[in-house]
Amino acid sequence: MINIALLGSGGSMPMPGRFLSSLLMSYKGRKILVDCGEGTQVSMKNMNSGFKSIDIICITHVHGDHIFGLPGLISTIGNSGRTEPITIIGPEGIKDIMNSIVTLVPYLSYDINVIENPPPILGISFSTNGLKVEEAEEHSNEDIQMSILELDHSCPCLGYSFYIVRRPKFCVQKAISNQVPKAIWSRLQNGEFIVYENHMYEPDMVLGEKRKGIKLSYITDTRPINTILDFINESDLFICEGTYGDNEDIEKAIKNKHMTFAEAAGLAYRGKVEELLLTHFSPSMDEPNLYTTNALEIFQNTKIGYDGFTKELCF
Repeated sequence: MINIALLGSGGSMPMPGRFLSSLLMSYKGRKILVDCGEGTQVSMKNMNSGFKSIDIICITHVHGDHIFGLPGLISTIGNSGRTEPITIIGPEGIKDIMNSIVTLVPYLSYDINVIENPPPILGISFSTNGLKVEEAEEHSNEDIQMSILELDHSCPCLGYSFYIVRRPKFCVQKAISNQVPKAIWSRLQNGEFIVYENHMYEPDMVLGEKRKGIKLSYITDTRPINTILDFINESDLFICEGTYGDNEDIEKAIKNKHMTFAEAAGLAYRGKVEELLLTHFSPSMDEPNLYTTNALEIFQNTKIGYDGFTKELCF
């Protein structure tokens, strides 16, 4: 299972009771952070989530409401005693941003690896140093498959989709029929390819049928372009920006390259997702819940996000 926490649900500027964009994902004791707006650290402290086990930070774009929490967070992680490297992923411009932050926060106790303009697919696997990110087109032993999509905003912006892999069950009958030595059963079950006594053994020789994993997609800030549909298809949870709740604000949405509640709901419906969680609310929208109907009329399983919203996604 994977736990998610919406740390900040606001856009543009922080408001009383609403921090800026940030999502925390926890899986097997490790953490992935998506965006880091102002208030991220305070929200994490309020939720007692801890800082030391953040291994990956994914940045959608370099507008201030998505990155201004980074300098403080990077410093706090260092003060927590972390020594393992952290990977930061983002669009064009993220390397310059991180170079500036490191200038502001020198003498860190850990290394920062930056992946700018990542490939469409990355593999995330567990290692002795936390989560390991591999740049490759195909992966054989990853725990999480991360997909990246270029969005339509006023600056380079990325959407992220995370597929948490569910391992097939071990099949004793299959292992026996394939004459696989018992000494390597567990390693094959963990996805290793092994040469043992001059023979090559593959995981498929001991594993049963594939099982559906968990898909979580995160889209902000953008207009509702068609490429999003395949990207979010059949997500268990689709977290999407809803900068404007009122349908009458469509001209603002188009001008500023954002979405209305109705547009986000339209993506959820056509993308055949299980659940939609709206976030990234305009500071002019004090009560997002007043506009819930505009989304529910299109996609019934819609929830309005708020700072501190949590959810557990299970296989």
